[in-house]
Amino acid sequence: MGTAVSKIRKRDGRIVKFKLEKISDAIHKAAVSVGIDDIKAAEKLAGRVEKELDRKYDGHAIPGVEEIQDVVERVLMEAGDASTAKAYILYRQRRKDVREAKSLLGVTDDIKLSYNSIKVLERRYLRKGEDGKINETPSQMFHRIAENISQADLIYKPKSLKEAKETEKEFYDMMTALEFMPNSPTLMNAGRELQQLSACFVLPVEDSIESIFEALKDTAIIHQSGGGTGFSFSRLRPKNDVVRSTGGVASGPISFMKVFDAATDVVKQGGRRRGANMGILRVDHPDILDFVTAKERTDVLTNFNISVGVTEKFMAAVESNGEFELVNPHSRKVVKRLNARSVFELMVMMAWKNGEPGIIFLDRINRDNPTPKLGEIESTNPCGEQPLLPYEACNLGSVNLSKMVKDGRIDYEKLGKTVRCAVHFLDNVIDMSKFPIEKIASMVHKNRKIGLGVMGFADMLIKLGIPYNSEEALRTAGEVMKFVLEEGRATSCGIAKERGTFPNYSKSIYPAMPLSLRNATITTIAPTGTISIIANCSSGIEPLFAISYIRNIMDNTELLEVNPLFEEVARARGFYSDDLMRKIAKRGSIQGIDEIPEDVRKIFVTSHDINPDWHLRMQAVFQKYTDNAVSKTVNFPSDATTKDIEQVFMLAYKLGCKGVTVYRDKSREQQVLNIESVNKVQVESQPIKEDKPQDVRHSKSEIKKSGKCPECGSKIEFVEGCATCKSCGYSVCSV
Repeated sequence: MGTAVSKIRKRDGRIVKFKLEKISDAIHKAAVSVGIDDIKAAEKLAGRVEKELDRKYDGHAIPGVEEIQDVVERVLMEAGDASTAKAYILYRQRRKDVREAKSLLGVTDDIKLSYNSIKVLERRYLRKGEDGKINETPSQMFHRIAENISQADLIYKPKSLKEAKETEKEFYDMMTALEFMPNSPTLMNAGRELQQLSACFVLPVEDSIESIFEALKDTAIIHQSGGGTGFSFSRLRPKNDVVRSTGGVASGPISFMKVFDAATDVVKQGGRRRGANMGILRVDHPDILDFVTAKERTDVLTNFNISVGVTEKFMAAVESNGEFELVNPHSRKVVKRLNARSVFELMVMMAWKNGEPGIIFLDRINRDNPTPKLGEIESTNPCGEQPLLPYEACNLGSVNLSKMVKDGRIDYEKLGKTVRCAVHFLDNVIDMSKFPIEKIASMVHKNRKIGLGVMGFADMLIKLGIPYNSEEALRTAGEVMKFVLEEGRATSCGIAKERGTFPNYSKSIYPAMPLSLRNATITTIAPTGTISIIANCSSGIEPLFAISYIRNIMDNTELLEVNPLFEEVARARGFYSDDLMRKIAKRGSIQGIDEIPEDVRKIFVTSHDINPDWHLRMQAVFQKYTDNAVSKTVNFPSDATTKDIEQVFMLAYKLGCKGVTVYRDKSREQQVLNIESVNKVQVESQPIKEDKPQDVRHSKSEIKKSGKCPECGSKIEFVEGCATCKSCGYSVCSV
């Protein structure tokens, strides 16, 4: 008998140790996919593979991965296990197709990420040389980030180089394991010249030309550095109000919002992300009716999400069908009284029509304001999850809950370790970030707000066997988020012992609790658009959007993409087939498909399968244990009525949410996620969901009219219904 094979050659040329358990594991997975769960049989077949390798190579050569897989195929076929052999061969071919698709992107995938993850990293995050080509691998990107953020430790312990290196390894391991992911600006800019690491900013807009255009200048700088901005326009005097200094009349908040919108159009956000804004107007502003209907046309305020700042007084008037006062913010005089119910119904109608405006409950946000002595909170970041004072900023990050399940149970030990490491990471980000405006730098360092959230919650529920729309899911949500908050606060207190509490601590609510925190806020639930794609998990706390869809890569090869958890169950239960997956891809949902067992249909529900009440109840549970706010969209089918929207708005108020956003399917010409559209969309033209809602992209008709890319200004081409820019990769398809 020959000498045993001890090493193998990876596809990238690296020589690594031969591990027999990897072969038995691959064989076992192939067998399970066809309904055969026999680990002993898989180990026996792996042993035969090892003997064949020993005989063939006799210790004189190092086999490559492909050569080993050839032997596995042969052993499976010789063993007479045709179904397992076929499953193994098909899986191997799928992996080859994905590798080839990745190679077309020009990225060396050195940590085995999903195709979607590599696509997002290639387009948004990986460093490029002067020639525009990628010169960074995913692992190098995470090394860059981990090394940079760990350097903050040396600010407090200058001689502890060993500890800083240990911190760097912890950060790197956490990110490469996809257990935690920081917000986009940190991924893009950490360890690079820009070094702007925060995602969320709020700027003040006072009632003067000087203040308005100072805010406009600051907005341009923030967008260029990769951040998003929120504003309250409630302090601006209403249109047609007399301006004594000039003898003219005011143009009103909406006219200035259009100026901010136009400026956002011409500023490229860090070269990789479009600028996003949140515009808020108090419900008692005299121009509120114009504001509510401002986005009735889809080509107006395209770079803004808008929300009405609602008060408890207004909501009480809605419930009693009473009137409320409109107050001129400049003169402080009551100028009119309106029926609250009529205004509320107009808000409902517009939200039904195109998803806007959303609602922000201002009094509720300020009840939880951790630093009330510094002023009232009037606005949030673009997605609404981060209420901030003027000139505040916050950096965000999310724990991947799909990685926190072990043997059908929540692994709280692992979750606790990840939360502790993540809070350390986010606190370090504050010290390492270069803020674009000095006033922002000052406020951030005085309050040290961080926003630790979660993603992959829907995946966690699936792994636990819990339907999203169930009381058990609500209990699980409460238990998990309570744990995250308590562990996060304990960690922040621990950091405060070493580094001190945040400087504005004496002006906060915490001395009375008493709670000695390093950070004024700890938890936030963000939408996690692109970072959940990188982590290959479900977005934020949202349900699954679709179970299966078809992706066309550039040479018209179809890649059938199936939720990996669903595919695993389908293969194990014996009902998997490509035909069934294609059928699901056309529908998005598996409800009503009789060949899928009922218990599986209950677990794998999508956003459109779920009654809107469940969306709101889930949001409310997470809000209970979230310092800031929760970004969550209540999805409606296209045939939903205005009454349905109204009920959700009222339920959000009664359940204690800090805001609510709704979206009725197909209510906009352009939407980010659309089941049917993915069937024939080219990869290069596939729009990538940002960490922001769906209305910040330009309409296709608008782009066609200008003939130019809205991101970089280059000429844009229309191919097969998609507008694609070859210069920067921006694309939008007819969806």
